[in-house]
Amino acid sequence: MEAVTIIPVTTRKDRKEFVEYPLRIYKGNPYFVPPFYADEMALFTDKNIYNKTCESVFFLAKRGKKTVGRIQGILQKQYNEIRDQKQVRFTRFDCEDCQETATALFNAVENWAKEKGMTEVVGPLGYSDLEREGLLIEGFDYLSTFEEQYNYAYYPALVEGCGYTKDVDWLEQRIFSCKEDPERVRSILDHAMKKYNLHFGDRSLPKRKFIQKYKDGIFHCLDECYKNLYGTVPFTEEMKKQIIDQFILFISPKYIATICDEKEEVVAFGLCLPGLGEAVQKSGGRLTPACLIRLLKALRKPRSVDFGLVGIMPKYRNSGLSVFMMTVLQDMFDDPSVEYMETNLNLEENVAIRATWKRFEHIQHKRRRAYIKKL
Repeated sequence: MEAVTIIPVTTRKDRKEFVEYPLRIYKGNPYFVPPFYADEMALFTDKNIYNKTCESVFFLAKRGKKTVGRIQGILQKQYNEIRDQKQVRFTRFDCEDCQETATALFNAVENWAKEKGMTEVVGPLGYSDLEREGLLIEGFDYLSTFEEQYNYAYYPALVEGCGYTKDVDWLEQRIFSCKEDPERVRSILDHAMKKYNLHFGDRSLPKRKFIQKYKDGIFHCLDECYKNLYGTVPFTEEMKKQIIDQFILFISPKYIATICDEKEEVVAFGLCLPGLGEAVQKSGGRLTPACLIRLLKALRKPRSVDFGLVGIMPKYRNSGLSVFMMTVLQDMFDDPSVEYMETNLNLEENVAIRATWKRFEHIQHKRRRAYIKKL
C-alpha cells in the first residue's frame, strides 16, 4: 500500500475534489444526505462571509493520485475572542477506514493550530451553530436530515485513535405525535399572551415581506437565547443575509411562528423546515431541474418535518410561553402528509428540552459528539 500524503487545497481542481470526495465514498448509502454543492464550492470564495471573522485551511489525503480523505480546520476568531479561548475547530472530516490516513489529516490541522498559537482542537464544528456539527456515534441506520452530516460507524474510532475525547454530546429524537390535549396547551398559551399583551406575527404576509418584517427580531431572539450554548457565535449582518439567501427557497410562513409584543418586537419564535433529505440525495446536492421538482413537492406535501430552532426571550421563560414550542409542533402535525418530525441536535445536558419530548410519542434514535484534544 502506498504511503499517505497530505496536500493543502489550493487549486480549483483541489477544491472540486474536496467537495466531491464525500459524494463518492457515500455513493449508494441510503442514509447520507449531501449539502448543496454550490454552497460547498462557495466556501472557497468571497461569497463565504465567514472569511471575515474566521481563517480556514483545507487538506486532502492522497495515496498516489487517489483521494482517501479530507478535513477542514477553522479558526473562529469571533468565538475565541468572546469566550477567551485558543481553539481551532475541525469539520468536513471524511476518510477511508484507515487510522494512518485519519492521523495524517488530524496532524495537519493540529500543526496549523499550533502555528496560529492555539492550544486545543474541537469538533466537528462549523463556522457557526447553524452549520452541520457533531460526529454521529449512534443511529447509523437512520436517514440524515438536510441540516446534519452523516458518517460511517468507523469514524468515531478513527477520531479517538488520534487522541480525541468527548467534549459534549447531542441527542436527537423522532417525534410521532403529542400526548397533551391540544386545546389545553393552546389555552395556556392564550392566557400567557393576553396577560403580557402579546400576539402572533402575521403569517398571511407574502414570504419576502414576512421575512423582511421579522428576520431581525428572530435573529436577535436567537442570539439572546443561544449565546451561552456550546459553539455559538452572534450573527453579523452578513451572516444573516447569507443564511437567508441559502434557505430562501425553503423558508415559508407556514413553517415559522413568531410571537410579538405591542411594539412588534419578536419575543418568541419557532422555525421548522420540510424534510428535504430524500429530495437532494439523488442529485448529489446539485440543484438540477429534477431536484427542484422533488424539493417543491417536499415543500407542498412533506413526509417529515425538521424542527429547526426555537427561542423565547429570557424575560418570558416563566410566563407560560414555554408551551409555545408544543403548539408549533402540533401545528406541523395538522398537515396529514406529515408522518413524523425530527428534532435535530439537542445538547445532552439540556434537561428542559429532554423533559419536553416526554410529552410526545417519540424515540431517541441518534447521538452526536463533539470531541476535544489539548495540544
